[in-house]
Amino acid sequence: MIASHNRILFVGFGAVARCTLPILLSHLKVSPTQITILDFDPNESALKPWIEKGVTFVQEKIVPENLGAVLAQHVSTGDLLIDLAWNIDCCEIVQWCHDHGVMYLNTSVELWDPYEHSKNAHPSQLTLYWRHNNLRRMIAGWASPGPTAVLEHGANPGLISHFTKQALLDIAANCLAEKKFIGEQAERIQSHVKSLEFNHLAHELGVKVIHCSERDTQITNCPKEVDEFVNTWSVEGFREEGTTTAEMGWGTHEKELPPFAYQHSDGPKSQICMARMGMNTFVVSWVPSYNIVGMVVRHGEAFSITENLSVRDASGNTIYRPTVHYAYCPCDAAIASLNELRGYDYKLQPRIRIMTDEITSGSDILGALVMGHPLTSWWCGSDLSIEESRRLVPHQNATTMQVAISVVAACMWMIQNPNRGVNLPDNLPHDFVLDIAKPYLGTFISMQSDWTPLKHYTNAFHGYNQPQIDHADPWQFKNFLLTDGD
Repeated sequence: MIASHNRILFVGFGAVARCTLPILLSHLKVSPTQITILDFDPNESALKPWIEKGVTFVQEKIVPENLGAVLAQHVSTGDLLIDLAWNIDCCEIVQWCHDHGVMYLNTSVELWDPYEHSKNAHPSQLTLYWRHNNLRRMIAGWASPGPTAVLEHGANPGLISHFTKQALLDIAANCLAEKKFIGEQAERIQSHVKSLEFNHLAHELGVKVIHCSERDTQITNCPKEVDEFVNTWSVEGFREEGTTTAEMGWGTHEKELPPFAYQHSDGPKSQICMARMGMNTFVVSWVPSYNIVGMVVRHGEAFSITENLSVRDASGNTIYRPTVHYAYCPCDAAIASLNELRGYDYKLQPRIRIMTDEITSGSDILGALVMGHPLTSWWCGSDLSIEESRRLVPHQNATTMQVAISVVAACMWMIQNPNRGVNLPDNLPHDFVLDIAKPYLGTFISMQSDWTPLKHYTNAFHGYNQPQIDHADPWQFKNFLLTDGD
């Protein structure tokens, strides 16, 4: 257990924060009197036991006009700010923390109002890629890296980057053991493994596609009601990312863009986006041991994993990168909520609910599906049941647990590395994070699969339609994407 004498500020005390705080205190030797919780819509029953232990609660909403003044009351040089709220501009709060020597963590890169300029905006300006480029430009103007900040370190984005690294190492070990590579190529792979050069390793292994594949099977004895949005994590966050453009890292092996796709004109140009909502963009994918249909909801891992695994030549030209995106199959109550949301022309239902104690069974199965190498596919991730989640932290669910332990692991790394500047999950050592996280992830799985998007493909009207299928290359995005004729 690491001791800390600095202050900790939680901004937001929703489901993830409520799961994070008890786990953090089991790993970090810190007095509750050093902790402050800031929330504008408090849940008094959730706060009461912490206030009784000495935690300070302040009812306040951070807005553009008060960000600096409010934060300065609760954190200063050497302190830690854990941002688990939503719609706080990432550039502004990261800049403030940089200027004031405060370590900072969040689970998503956000804006004050993601809908403010969305009407008639070009799809590329609605992307996380656009937000990350703004962050890069801001950081480039700093004279020094400053205090450590870790951005987008939840379950996904976050743990998924570490699952991906572990998968690549396991693929390499098994390929070498089975002599899938020999001679100089085998030696290069061994060298990349030893030096943890994951981009060159992925390139040498022939990885084409990486899905953040997730199936949430948690069910409840309190069914979704009419005019209610039910989910296992943030409703506002899910609606915002689901109703905007789908986006993904775009692999160098891809032959053609999908319908409604747009490329970016600036930055590393490693992504594409689509003039199509992520919640309405469906792909086939796989988790152990289920075929799933998932949504290409935009997520930070599509940016960070793609960038981390890109290989560029001496002139800066990209010679390799995989296609990377989310393939999300949420719980049945969330699927029903999305169907109702579509019927309401995407206006959020008047009531929202996060499933906790009413969950009767189920798991959150989340991992990296790494495809296109000599072993076909490999899945690495977590199968966490509601029973195991409750054993670890009462009144929580499997989804919030996966996010919370990732937050805690990143915080532990930050406290030991306080002056590393801004980092994405891929900049953190995967073994450090997974060593802390695994005891909280239920069944940790790293396994080979023979799954491909064409393995179980059937066409009910064969000969009477023309589905967009490339039988010569199973790893083309068009083979995953559900379109007219499928």
